[in-house]
Amino acid sequence: MGTDDIIKIENLNFSYSNSETGKTTEVLRNINLNVRRGEFVAVLGHNGSGKSTLAKLMNAILTPTSGRVLADGIDTADEDRLFDIRSRVGMVFQNPDNQIVTTIVEEDVAFAPENMGVPPAEIRKRVDYALKTVGMYEFRRSEPHHLSGGQKQRVAIAGVLAMMPDVIVLDEPTAMLDPSGRREIINTVSRLNREEGMTVILITHYMDEAVRADRVVVISDGQIVRDASPREVFSQVDELKKIGLDVPQATELAYLLSKDGFDIKTDVLNAEECTSEIERLMTQARK
Repeated sequence: MGTDDIIKIENLNFSYSNSETGKTTEVLRNINLNVRRGEFVAVLGHNGSGKSTLAKLMNAILTPTSGRVLADGIDTADEDRLFDIRSRVGMVFQNPDNQIVTTIVEEDVAFAPENMGVPPAEIRKRVDYALKTVGMYEFRRSEPHHLSGGQKQRVAIAGVLAMMPDVIVLDEPTAMLDPSGRREIINTVSRLNREEGMTVILITHYMDEAVRADRVVVISDGQIVRDASPREVFSQVDELKKIGLDVPQATELAYLLSKDGFDIKTDVLNAEECTSEIERLMTQARK
């Protein structure tokens, strides 16, 4: 294990067993994946590809059928180290309502550190830090059910941050949010990674969110089929479409223009890059 690898997954296989039918369903096959400390990795895949299962394996909600997952060097199959694993790898789920357990925002953020036995003065510091980090400090005395979906999800992220984990795994955290809530969360996650040095693993099916990552890992039918920079992954438009995935809208537009015979770069990732390529084409056309 390299000293910079905070998550290391080796030859991982995972199957579900149905006790009623006796059938076993293979979900993940031969997964090998390293995540470096401070990295922002997006994991993409269509529904049923195994990406959410992979998220749960990273903090021992599930354990491998075979192979192993190491979180900061600790084997997630070691039941005696569950507390150590979960205090290092924090998890944010799709539905913030399932993670909010109290009736006041700051009490909710304090809930996990209290259960961890953190001293009260330290809890106060952590709660204030976590709420300020996600931009929810002014709502600290609010009731969560009065908040928007995006605000609730930021409180859920603050609750994980208050545990001071090394890694934050987000399992489709924006799936239940409107576009402005989605933007809030992705901006928060990007800032955590950039400014706080937090290792971020984002499970998503939104291509425009994955663009923000350092690396994109694509899972199809339980196997990793791509692991590269967003630019490299999304330039393979035909390949991604074959496995039922889209590409960012700007990439799609450049791809369609290129197919129509325009001399345009097809590895653009966002509106700005696409605009500048189109402006370049127009300038050339005027000459």
